[in-house]
Amino acid sequence: MPVVTKLINLRSKGELDIINITDEVAEAVKLSRLENGVATIFVPGSTGGLTTIEYEPGLLKDFPAMLERIAPKNLTYEHEKRWHDGNGHSHVRASLVGPSLAVPFVERKLTLGTWQQIVFIELDIHSRARQLVVQIVGE
Repeated sequence: MPVVTKLINLRSKGELDIINITDEVAEAVKLSRLENGVATIFVPGSTGGLTTIEYEPGLLKDFPAMLERIAPKNLTYEHEKRWHDGNGHSHVRASLVGPSLAVPFVERKLTLGTWQQIVFIELDIHSRARQLVVQIVGE
């Protein structure tokens, strides 16, 4: 089965920047020339996450608020005791969200729901240049 790998380059604005990458992933699938299969998106690094969301203003506020409730910035994190880098909460949040997402495609089109978009979430405390890996497997 053929495998095609594409890269998506982006720059985040910093912590809790939610970037819609649906069009970039759809374009990678289209350019792969594969008709049916699965696109897996992966973020190398331990402070970024990938998920799907309805990319609208309410959820763009609700999602970061949920992360703050689950893994608050103001807690004591063992990671910070060891490294003193101020991003212990970032690592915990990234572990919860996850570094990858698999999306099936049919006839070169992602099988996302009407209001469903693929997003990268910057969880580190600084702006970062990121290179996401899209690996497309299919026929």
